[in-house]
Amino acid sequence: MSVATNSTKELLDTPVLKSAIAKASRRLMPMLVILYVVAFLDRTNVGFAEAALEVDRGITAGAYALGAGIFFIGYALFEIPSNLLLTKFGAKVWLARIAITWGIVSACFAFVQGETSFIILRFLLGVTEAGLFPGVIMFLAAWFPNKVRVKMFAIFYLAQPFSQMMGAPLSGWLINIGDQVPGVAGWQVMFFVEGMLAVLAGIAAYFFLINSPQDAKFLTKEEKKALSDVMALEDTVKEETGPRGVLASMRNGRVWYFTVIYFCLQVAVYGVTFYLPQQVAQLTGQKVGIAVGLLAAIPWFFGIFACYFIGKAANTVARRRRWGTALFISTGLCIFGSAWAGANQMPAIGIIFITLAVCSFLSTGPICWSYPTAFLTGTAAAAGIGLINSLGNLGGFVAPILRTSVNQITASDTGTMGVYALGVLPFVAALLMFGTKRFSNKADELLEK
Repeated sequence: MSVATNSTKELLDTPVLKSAIAKASRRLMPMLVILYVVAFLDRTNVGFAEAALEVDRGITAGAYALGAGIFFIGYALFEIPSNLLLTKFGAKVWLARIAITWGIVSACFAFVQGETSFIILRFLLGVTEAGLFPGVIMFLAAWFPNKVRVKMFAIFYLAQPFSQMMGAPLSGWLINIGDQVPGVAGWQVMFFVEGMLAVLAGIAAYFFLINSPQDAKFLTKEEKKALSDVMALEDTVKEETGPRGVLASMRNGRVWYFTVIYFCLQVAVYGVTFYLPQQVAQLTGQKVGIAVGLLAAIPWFFGIFACYFIGKAANTVARRRRWGTALFISTGLCIFGSAWAGANQMPAIGIIFITLAVCSFLSTGPICWSYPTAFLTGTAAAAGIGLINSLGNLGGFVAPILRTSVNQITASDTGTMGVYALGVLPFVAALLMFGTKRFSNKADELLEK
């Protein structure tokens, strides 16, 4: 074991560092969770408006699938540039800017007139939101040591279940309330209100986020030094063993390896998320509204606990590999199970399978991000993390199109075959995750007992 590793282990065991980490977590994590809650809500609330948009604006299933997915094209194109600009302007300014601009675009969905405006706005939503998620990943990697990073990622990931647990009933409630207002459709009220929430979150982020430990007034001098020392030592290890610079990062084989894993994960995530309200409505025989919203919140409620406790348990490299592999397998099996239950008209069983699928893929995300942040730093991290997230998120573009295309090709009236198709890719990711045992990073040595 290297001297750097021994030195870092000594630093990690000091009470002053533990105090600094605890303070940083309490100060920063709530704001980051709020940002991603609103982002995920504005990204996926289109699922609640699908049927209404078809009736009110003539948006067909094919146009909806294209619009739902084209978000990720704009997202992918501007992800790396946004990450590089974050390193220039700092997280405080850039993350706030992202939230405010995407909130404005999201609110504009209230004024959609047809397929063209719908698709254009979905693309612009991806452009304006680009950089939020990888920017937060970089931000957390600059604030928290590798030893506790998965736990922090898991806390951040809690935004997804919180968003869906609270957002699904909220979206259904806003639709119901909006339908009572003369001259306004419920889906218009939903888009406008939830878009404005993002604007408010962006303004708050500017005042709550701190760019680096050195700028943190809530830390003592000793805490600043302890946290800065361990992060500097880890960065030194990354610079010695990982790629340096933007081009080297984008050519790195491990970066592309984790891009494929993340792509498979996102196909599962958005294959479930985009169609969850419709799937629950189909299982229960109800119209999309507050009742369906409450039922659709159930998987995300249980996902909160799964994400947090599995993230806390995956505190060594071997455990991360085992947990990640098992969770990908579970995701695929449960997606298959939800399709089977729907085809056989078993609503309770279907919701159980959907719940287990959500718990599985939510818990996998923080584990996936622990790998690239262990060997990427500086501009290499900005480019590499941006590449993984942007191309990986194209799974969100592929998922609705794959599902719709398979259903059309197989003439599946219930949509079962499209769901089966989405369940295949998590098994590919499981094989790749298991294969990470051949990778070794000096920074990861700190995790082993």
